[in-house]
Amino acid sequence: MCGSFTRQIYKESISYNNMKEAIHPGKRKIEIRSRISNDLKTRLLNTKFKKEYQGKELNIFVGRFGYPQVNVGFLGNEQVDEIFDSPKQWVKQKFGISTISALRSSLINSRFKTNIKDFKNKLLEQAQEVALSSNAVDMEINLEKQPKRILSLHKHSIPTGPASTIKNVKISSNPSIDEKVDYITSDTDLKAGEGILTLYKKGFDELFLTKILSTGNLGLKYNRKIVPTRWSITATDDTIGKQLITEISKYPACDIFSTFGGHLGNFYITLFFPGEFSYELFEIEPDSGGVWTDHETSFGRKTYASNCVGGYYANRLAILEKLKKLKRSASVLSIRFITDQYYQPLGVWVVREASRKALTEREINFYDKKLMIKYAIGLAKKYFNYDLTEILSQSKLLKSITYQKRLNEFFN
Repeated sequence: MCGSFTRQIYKESISYNNMKEAIHPGKRKIEIRSRISNDLKTRLLNTKFKKEYQGKELNIFVGRFGYPQVNVGFLGNEQVDEIFDSPKQWVKQKFGISTISALRSSLINSRFKTNIKDFKNKLLEQAQEVALSSNAVDMEINLEKQPKRILSLHKHSIPTGPASTIKNVKISSNPSIDEKVDYITSDTDLKAGEGILTLYKKGFDELFLTKILSTGNLGLKYNRKIVPTRWSITATDDTIGKQLITEISKYPACDIFSTFGGHLGNFYITLFFPGEFSYELFEIEPDSGGVWTDHETSFGRKTYASNCVGGYYANRLAILEKLKKLKRSASVLSIRFITDQYYQPLGVWVVREASRKALTEREINFYDKKLMIKYAIGLAKKYFNYDLTEILSQSKLLKSITYQKRLNEFFN
C-alpha cells in the first residue's frame, strides 16, 4: 500500500532545483494548492480507521497540555512503514507538503493520560519500549472510540493523525533495541545530556534522540520523567549544539563566505565571518512583514530564545555541524525567509533540514565583509523583493564584528 501511495498517488509538482520557480511559483502555486486540497481530502475520506486493529507503531507523541498530567500516544496504523515517520527520507525523496500531510494523516494517535513520573504505568512502560526500538513495533490496539478523520497540526513537532483513547494495548513483536541504546538508557547514573551526546556521536539522529528523551528513557534514576515532545525537540538540538560549540572553539577562524538555499518554502541566507562562534538569526515573512530575531555572543545564551523559539536551535545545530565539518570557527548571521509556499506547519524538522540543505549549496567567497553584506541585500531583493538594509542595521552581531563602526559603512 505505502509503496504505490508514496511513489504514484502523491507525486509533487514543484521542483526545488529551480530556486526562482520554487520561491515565485505564481499562478501555478494556486493550482497546486487546489490539487493538494483535493488529494488530501480524498485520502482522508478513503482511510478507514478502526477501534480495534493490529498494526505497526512508529513513534511516540507526548503532549504538553495539562502538564504534569500529559497525553502519551502511540503513532501507527494497520498499513504503515518507516517512511511515514522519516523526515530525512522525505527530504531525500523530495516529498512536498501534501505528501507529508497525507502520510501523517494516516497515523492514529492512540493515547493515554499519565503523570510525568508514573513509571509504574504499564502503558508507559510499553511506550518506552516502542521509543527505544530501531524499527516499528507490531501491536494490537483496542480503542474506546473510533478515531475521527482529522490532521492535528503542530508548529514545533510533526503533524499527527486522528486521536483516540486507548482501552487495551499489547505488544505482539519484540522491539529491536540497539545494544548501544540499551547500554546508555540502562545507565541510571548517566545524565540525560551525556546520554544524548554519546548516542549522537554514534550516529543516532535527532528524531530518535528526541523520542527516547521524551519517554523518560534518559537521565539519572530519580530525575527521569516524561517530557512533552515539543520541549524534547528543542532540548535535544540545544544539547548537541552546545557540545559542538565547545568543539569548534578549538578550530581556526573561517574565511568570509555565504550560502543560500532552502526547502519547502523556507530559505536561508547564511553569512560566515571570521571569529569566535557567535550567532544571530532573523526570521522574516516577506508577505506579512513579520520579523523575529534572537542572538548569542561568544559567551552563549543564558535564556530561552523566546522570539525564534525552536527554530533558533534547529538552525544553529545545522550551522555548527557545517563548521565542525569544515574544522573552522565563525561568527554567523542567518536570515530565514518564510515564503507563502510554506502554507502549513510541519514541525521544527523543516527548519533543521532546510538549514542543512541550504548549507550544502555552493559557497560564495568574499575578500571583504562589506561586499558579502551587499550580496545578501541583493539576494533578498531579487528573490523575495525584500529590503534587508533596515533589518541588518539592527543586527547585534554585525555591530559586534565591526567593532562598533557605523553600519551604514556596509551600504555606502
